[in-house]
This record gives sequence, C-alpha cells and structure tokens, in this order.
Amino acid sequence: MRSALQYLFGRWPVLLHDAVAACLAWLGAYWFRFNLDEIPDVFLDQALAVLPLVVFWHLVFFVVFGVHRGAWRFTSTHDLAVILKSVIVGTAVVAFSIFLATRLVAVPRSVFPLHGVFLVGLLIGTRILYRLFRDRQISRGEGKRVLIVGAGAAGDMLLKDLGRNHQIHYDVVGFIDDDQAKKGREIQGVRVLDRCSALPQLARLLRIELILIAVPSANAEEMRAIVDYCERAQTPFRTLPKVQDILDGSASSADLRSVELDDLLGRDPVSLDWEAMGQMIKNRRVLITGGAGSIGSELCRQVARLDPEEVTLFEQNEFSLYSLAMELEEQFPGIRFRRLLGDVCDPEAVRFVFSQYRPQVVFHAAAYKHVPMLQAQLRETIRNNTVGTMVAARAAAESGVEKFILISTDKAVNPTSMMGVSKRIAEMVAQFNNAKSTTAFITVRFGNVLGSAGSVVPLFERQIRGGGPVTVTDPMMTRYFMTISEACQLILQACAIGRGGEIFVLNMGEPVKIDYLARQMIRLSGKVPDEEIKIRYTGLRPGEKLTEELFHPDEDLAPTSYEKILLAQSRSLDETHFESELHMLRESVECYDHERARQIAIGLVPEYQESEESSTTESPNQAA
Repeated sequence: MRSALQYLFGRWPVLLHDAVAACLAWLGAYWFRFNLDEIPDVFLDQALAVLPLVVFWHLVFFVVFGVHRGAWRFTSTHDLAVILKSVIVGTAVVAFSIFLATRLVAVPRSVFPLHGVFLVGLLIGTRILYRLFRDRQISRGEGKRVLIVGAGAAGDMLLKDLGRNHQIHYDVVGFIDDDQAKKGREIQGVRVLDRCSALPQLARLLRIELILIAVPSANAEEMRAIVDYCERAQTPFRTLPKVQDILDGSASSADLRSVELDDLLGRDPVSLDWEAMGQMIKNRRVLITGGAGSIGSELCRQVARLDPEEVTLFEQNEFSLYSLAMELEEQFPGIRFRRLLGDVCDPEAVRFVFSQYRPQVVFHAAAYKHVPMLQAQLRETIRNNTVGTMVAARAAAESGVEKFILISTDKAVNPTSMMGVSKRIAEMVAQFNNAKSTTAFITVRFGNVLGSAGSVVPLFERQIRGGGPVTVTDPMMTRYFMTISEACQLILQACAIGRGGEIFVLNMGEPVKIDYLARQMIRLSGKVPDEEIKIRYTGLRPGEKLTEELFHPDEDLAPTSYEKILLAQSRSLDETHFESELHMLRESVECYDHERARQIAIGLVPEYQESEESSTTESPNQAA
C-alpha cells in the first residue's frame, strides 16, 4: 500500500495535468453548450459547485484504469484506448453522482457528452503533442545520417525504435527498396528514395554515415548484392538478424549487428521432417564417435533436442570432451550423457562400449581431415579414417545396432589426397557391412562447413586479426560450404529416411571461390583487401584440388523427398576381394609398412589421381 502511494505521489505532475484537463473540459462543455457565449450565472454557479465532484471521480478512474502510467514519450493507440475507457466510465459516474446530488438542476444534459469528448481530446492531444515535440528534438540533434535498406515491416519497426533511442541519435534520411511500387511513398514521414542499385550514389549525395539493412528475409544472394552496394558506397553498415532468428517477429535497434559470413554464404532455411527425426531418436540410445569434434559436438546438440534415452560421447580429446559434456548437461538436464575417452582404432575399447551401453543409433564422426598434413602421414590417415571405421562398423554389426551413419566428405570423390582415399574406403566399408549384417549402414557425404575446426575460416580470421597477409592457395580454387547446424540437421534427416546401403549427398548449392571468401572476410572486418590487408597466393598444397565434387560419374544421382538431400547409387563391390584387401591394409598399417599400405589403398580406389603438389609419404618423424 505504501509503495503504491509513493508511486502515485511520484506521478503527481501527470495527475495534476489530468485534473486541470477535467476542469477545462467541464467548463468548456458549458461554454460550448451556450454557443460560445457568456454562461448564465445560475448555470455557472452550479458548474463550479459540482466541479470538485467531477475532478474527484475522474481522478479515481484515471488511477483505476492506469492512465497515469502511460509514458507520454511513447503515446500510442493503446493509451488512447485506456483514456477512452476511463473517460466513458468516469463521465457516466459523474452524471449519476450529480443527478443524485442536484437532480440535474441547472445542469444541461448535453454537457456530459460534450465534457467527455473535450476531456478525451485534451488528454490525448497533449500527450501526442509532447511526443511530436520530443521526436522533433531528437531529429534536430547531431545524430548520424542513416539510410535504411528495406521499406517493409522490419524497416518500419526499426525506424520507430530508432526514434525512441535516447543514447544514440539517428537522423533517418530515407529508405531504399527494390520494390518500385514503394518508390516515392513515405513511412512515418520518411521517403522511399530509390532501389538498392542507387545506394552508392545516394550515400554520397546525402552524406550518409551509416546504412542499416532491415531485410531479415533476404537470402544469401540478395544479402551479397546489398553488401556489395554498401561497400561501393564506402559507408559502414549493420543488419538485423535473419527472420528465423527474430523469434518474436519484431525488429529493434538493439538487434542490429555486423553482417557476418553466414549472411553471405548461408542458404535458405532447411525444411525438415522433425517428426520423423524425433521418432528415430526419441527414447533411443545414441553413440557419437568423435563426439567433441566440430560435426560431432553439433550432432550431440541436435540429437539432445530430440529427447533420446541417453547419448554416449566417444572422444580422444580429453578437454574437448569435458567442455562439451558440461555444456550439454547444463542445457539438457533431463538427458543422460556418458563421456568416454577412447580411440575408435582400439578394438577392445570399441567392443566394450558397444557391449556395455548397447547403442541403437551410431553416428561415426571420428576422422582426421586436414588434407595437406595427412598427405605426408599416410599410416595415421588410414588407421584413423579407414581402420577406425572398420572397427566401429564391425562392433555395430556384432551388437545389433539399428542404424550406423558414416559422416563422409566430398574429398572422397575422385580423390587427389590420401585423406580422400581413406574416406572413400570408409564409404566402401559401410557398404560392405550393410550387405553382411542386419544393421543399416548409411553414408552422408557433404563439403566444407563454416567455422569447423581446422577449416579455412578460423585461419583467415586469425590472419586478419594479425594484420595479414591472408594466404589463399589459388585465385580459382572453389569449395562447397554450409553451416554446421544445417549439415547436422540434414544428417539426421538422411538417417531418418535411410534404410541401409545408401550414400546421401547433401545439396551444397553453388561452390564459393576461396578468394571471394577471403576478400569478404577482410571487408567484414572493416579493412580494405589488397590495401590494408594483403592477399598472398601460395599455390596448391599437397593433396588439394582446385574444385571438389560431390558424386562420382558412376553414381547415378537421384532426388529424395527432401530438396537438399540427394541419393547417390553405390557402385558395385567385389566383397570377397575387398575383404581380403582390407585385411592386408590393416596389417600394413599395424606394422608401419607405409608403401604397402599406400599401394593397397590406391588399388582399392583406382580413381585416385595424385596431384602434382603431392609429396611422397613420409614417416611420422619426417612429417612437417
């Protein structure tokens, strides 16, 4: 009670204003009733006599309905509705009270509706005038001259929020939008000037200091075009999050952020069958090898959202496993996570894990992937990527796992590196085991993921922070990219629709030039390529290709019911010969016979073509 009284006392200027408005409206109603002429004494005396009653009841209902709580600076239709309700109820009670007190002697009945209309006008009018005055004050301040790209709902909401920002003043000069039907129109008094292609000229002409991109529905191609115009204008720019990231459907200046690489290389939102994925994972025991790696850790997060019975993380890296397990246990307290240190190449450890925890779904993400380094360390490459898959696949088949999903790579297609060869043989291992067991072995193949450990993006970020140079192998080199989140969601979707023996290829969209990627990252850091940050071309490294492929010509590619998942028909496999070669390959790896292991691996993947930059296989002591 005391706090409520203290609050009312703190709002006394508003209550005083509203009380004065009630007085003016009451006397104004009389004046209007008598045709703006002198009010007869008998009526004026009665009006003044009941005035305290009028003010009292109106103040009561102003407080009841919360009229005094409205912030004048942000007066809106909500405030109008509150004022209308309080005035209607207050006027009705005033009329009834005056009737009981005077039987309406010398009180014209028309005074009451006139009083109500005048009071609404005074209350809302003064609030609107105050808001207009404050808005004009801000717009006259020395704020940044701003151009908003996007004259849609997000741009409109952003403009409103900018007007309310007391800390940083923005002077919005105009809108830019490619919808020519909007050209010349005004949004809150700000004109839509032209299409996006005119942005560089308008920015110079209007002395624009900041460009705000309010097009949350823009895809990567559209965002690249807008960013290109902003860069030509040589003006700083910010953007609102993507539409799928604005969960409440609103946009505000607090959401503005720098344009990120994902905005330029990302793709349209993935349309997934979450029900099917949920049925596959819900109440199941899931094992993820390489569980703390880039792909493995994101798979853990995605799987945890589907309510599994338990998730077992099998990982070599102690600290990464510890950190991920702590994160998952905090985010998903209702799910049991098992953290197991181990090596997929250790048959005893792998068999123990499968027999002890009886996983029903296995995601095999454990793999080495750094092409140039692995090119010189064939033994470890084959041991981890191929033998590790053999060990895990055999344990899965022996323990009756329902589904085994192998995470593969585009480098397994027509490989020029030993890493690619090792992953192609791993694909063949999955195909071989699918034909020999009741476990459904499914392969999912895709290209690079943005921001994964060891990828080019963290390298470029580190080089840019150090002032350059940024090293690009070749100006014509291209790679396929997708986000880790999208890749893992599509892996789960492929797992849900797979029945065994398939090689699913994720639709990676158009390949991206690494040179373009480097230049965009430099620009997004606020630097100028070739001037502030140099780009140095180093040439292809051992095992690298200029362009990657997602499927082999002999793999008939077919669509699936999901746009971003394609099905590559597995090539025929001589199972007896393959099993014999695998046995010899494993023996060669165990006894460090590099040359024999190399010859067997190349024999299993005849499409392998050694690049000119590839070096001969070295022993671990020789490798750089």
